[in-house]
Amino acid sequence: MNVSRALRIKAGESVAFVGAGGKSSLIFALAKETEKPVVITTTTHLGTWQAELAHRHQIIHSMEDLELIDYEQDQSLLITGPANDANRLTGLPEQFLFRLWEICRQKDLSLLIEADGARQLSLKAPASYEPVIPDWVDRVVVIAGLGAIGKRLTADVVHRPELFSNLSGLGLNDIIRVEDVIAVLGSDQGGLKAIPEGSWKMLFLNQADDAMLQAKGKRIAMGLADSYDQVVPASLKKPEMEDRVLSVYARTAGIVLAAGGSERLGSPKQLLEWQGVPFVVKVVENALAGGLKPLIVVTGADHDAVQLALKGLPVKCVYNPDWSAGQSTSMQTGLAALKEGCDSAMFLLSDQPQISSFMIRQLLDQYAKSRKDITAPLVRGQRGNPVIFSCKTFDALKHVAGDRGGRAIFSQFDVDWLEWVDVRVLMDVDQPGDDKKLRDAYFQ
Repeated sequence: MNVSRALRIKAGESVAFVGAGGKSSLIFALAKETEKPVVITTTTHLGTWQAELAHRHQIIHSMEDLELIDYEQDQSLLITGPANDANRLTGLPEQFLFRLWEICRQKDLSLLIEADGARQLSLKAPASYEPVIPDWVDRVVVIAGLGAIGKRLTADVVHRPELFSNLSGLGLNDIIRVEDVIAVLGSDQGGLKAIPEGSWKMLFLNQADDAMLQAKGKRIAMGLADSYDQVVPASLKKPEMEDRVLSVYARTAGIVLAAGGSERLGSPKQLLEWQGVPFVVKVVENALAGGLKPLIVVTGADHDAVQLALKGLPVKCVYNPDWSAGQSTSMQTGLAALKEGCDSAMFLLSDQPQISSFMIRQLLDQYAKSRKDITAPLVRGQRGNPVIFSCKTFDALKHVAGDRGGRAIFSQFDVDWLEWVDVRVLMDVDQPGDDKKLRDAYFQ
């Protein structure tokens, strides 16, 4: 996939880029791929040569200059102060930058900000005065070059190697390992330094140019899964390549729909027994083992009993007072409980305890590679559950009404299907005796 699909930066958002290993390449790649024009600037300085990468470069001397610009004339507009004595383009004064942010919001244009320097090296450790990230940015993209792994910690490879050594514990001139990169990128004085509270944190691992570096990128992504909202191993080596992003590792929330009244069954199906535990407990256990985080359970008719059954498990139970109005209300209750900026959510049904953690992980892997709007299992031509919905679909899901779930919006979005051969995953429990059929299908 391309970088625009991977990062999903929305029109009107402000994004700061920090780190080393390809900041400028990433910023201008995004500028080419976005549908609407983007504005690019810096809080520190840029090389004069970087002005050539933009379609247009505007030097600002006064606040009035900002008001006179045609912001939508070109696909990419670079705005800086004048060049200094070192032949570097200077950043805008704080009040100018704030006004630029206001203008971009009003015009629904993305503002991309280079917020530190790295002398075109693969890795860096920040000095005391950097990065310079405005507290109003929506996202921060931390960039690191995988090409430094396996090389020696010297000034030819790492910007400020002494600081990198202090943060990682690695000796100067020692070989840089994956563990060292994880230590620095995961440090509040390293990759996470000065990121404003509430900003969406993304780690972009550039230079994943071969299978070995790709594997190292995955190890770093797994090691920093709790530090960043999203980790993207990629290769910007060939600008003409469409598939520069290999996969995207982002937390997918789990939403278990467990609010129904089980009228046809006559007893709460969420509490039927499966391998010695209630259905809903097994669904939650499999979801947690599959890597879904956070995990939300939407309750309704049997709230107290379901919540008691889940006691001690790391889930958040949210009550849907309108559960009798249909599945759509439970789906929307679950979405409302998600953290702002959530990347995606997988919906699971409390009457399908047979959905394994393996199947959940397979769906997550498929979504990480394609980043399509919806990822769902296809079982011998029939759509199954559970289903992953990207954040791009959330607004549409909020408008579904009645006793319908996410299937109501499939025709509106790009769907990626995971082929699955085991038809037993299609079984659920609605009528008396269905639970016995389900058990017999797995345990006889």
